[in-house]
Amino acid sequence: MRPDASRLPAIDALKAIACVLIVLHHLAFYGPMADVAKPLMPGVIGFLDEYARMAVQVFLVVSGFLFAGKFGPAALSGAPLNLLIQRYTRLVVPYSGALLLAIACSALAGVWMVHRSISDVPDLGQLLAHVLLLHDLLDQEALSAGVWYVAIDFQLFALAVLLLWLPGRVAALRPLAPALVAAMTLAALFGFNRDAFWDETAFYFFGSFGLGILAGWAIRQPRSGLWLAALTVVAVTSLAVDFRPRIAVATAVMLFLGLAGRSGFLYTMPVPAAVSRLARISYSVFLVHFPLCLLVNATFITLFPTHPMVNAIGMLVALGISIVGGELFYRGIESRPLPVRLRLLFPAGVVAGGWLAALALGG
Repeated sequence: MRPDASRLPAIDALKAIACVLIVLHHLAFYGPMADVAKPLMPGVIGFLDEYARMAVQVFLVVSGFLFAGKFGPAALSGAPLNLLIQRYTRLVVPYSGALLLAIACSALAGVWMVHRSISDVPDLGQLLAHVLLLHDLLDQEALSAGVWYVAIDFQLFALAVLLLWLPGRVAALRPLAPALVAAMTLAALFGFNRDAFWDETAFYFFGSFGLGILAGWAIRQPRSGLWLAALTVVAVTSLAVDFRPRIAVATAVMLFLGLAGRSGFLYTMPVPAAVSRLARISYSVFLVHFPLCLLVNATFITLFPTHPMVNAIGMLVALGISIVGGELFYRGIESRPLPVRLRLLFPAGVVAGGWLAALALGG
């Protein structure tokens, strides 16, 4: 084990693969290039449409695993507010910038085509709901594909921090902190995740996230193999009760990370530099890919509305542009150091700018 290692190439590989699959899933699911290209490769388009979305489980488990690397099983002693502010700004500064891009690209793509993937011009309430990560809870139409995940990511982080912080209020309860995380993971696997009523909340997704946390803690314990085996038994039992492919994927990712962590492969897996770079910019790619894909879709479907091969090539072009756009977005926004106050004000400025843009577009 090298818990202080700054690079985790095995995780880089997972994140890079999952990033590409999510982009391809949205291209296949929303079309319209995929609709034209489908007769040429129906099996591939069908797989990307139906199954590639499960790559989100990779991010959920990896996020939990990395959480475990930052926060051990001990109860948190300090106030969690600063942690939540840091997480919020880390997510929302680039996310809110991507919302402006989504508004602009939807308006431009709407000039060339009429399609269900193009969002209506947002109002002020919709913009506020997005920036506050409440859009799904308030039943607001999403301005871009996949933005639900940003809200869920923050909810999961906040819930996990809360579960570690609450026992720290009473000295006698501090040893219960990891038990609370384990209990919430069990509740999600056997309860919340089986009921679509909860699918806009962290409770629904905490099973996958919690498996990542518990695996990250397990490999740091003296009998790590036994802990991983116990986790596997729990996950497989939940699948026996109600088989869900997404939980099966999460279980496989949890096992891979746990075994890789025990063997050291987590740190030594040979990964090309380009893959590591894609992993690093994966959040930026995730944020900007859909607006950029809208423009590529509009271009190809306008110029080549009935050519399967050309539209299949267009899907690859959209993937490439998404990665290049993510790289530029990472350099220009996500990785740019900003004071905390400015990071908090940035989303407000985006809401104001987005509202003015929406008024201009609506007019």
